Amino acid sequence: MPLTELKATSRVTVFPLEGLSVAYTTQSSDERRLGDIGLVTVVDAGSDGEELWRLAYDLGGHQQRPAQARWILTQASRARVVKAHTDLPYAKWAAHIKRRFDLDALFANHDVLMTGRIVLLDL
Repeated sequence: MPLTELKATSRVTVFPLEGLSVAYTTQSSDERRLGDIGLVTVVDAGSDGEELWRLAYDLGGHQQRPAQARWILTQASRARVVKAHTDLPYAKWAAHIKRRFDLDALFANHDVLMTGRIVLLDL
């Protein structure tokens, strides 16, 4: 799958996950701005986000992609809720999306999970 590049300014939560620096933000699929797309990306250079899927398989014990996607979104949602990590309310970023996964049902207010690598700009 070719990489898709997205650029935006939005709230980004950065948190550690098994030796990775992970960033979580949301995007909207339409003008309602519901944040229905969850972007969970790795900040580390040289990453493509596939590490998140391997962690979901290894740590989450999930073999099916829908369960892996829910595990990834759970880690991101948890990091944002506890506010124990870096919260950047107006971060400028560029993300290279490697994988888009359409969830079979709404989960953590998301219909879609996108994973890849993110570069935080102007910090």
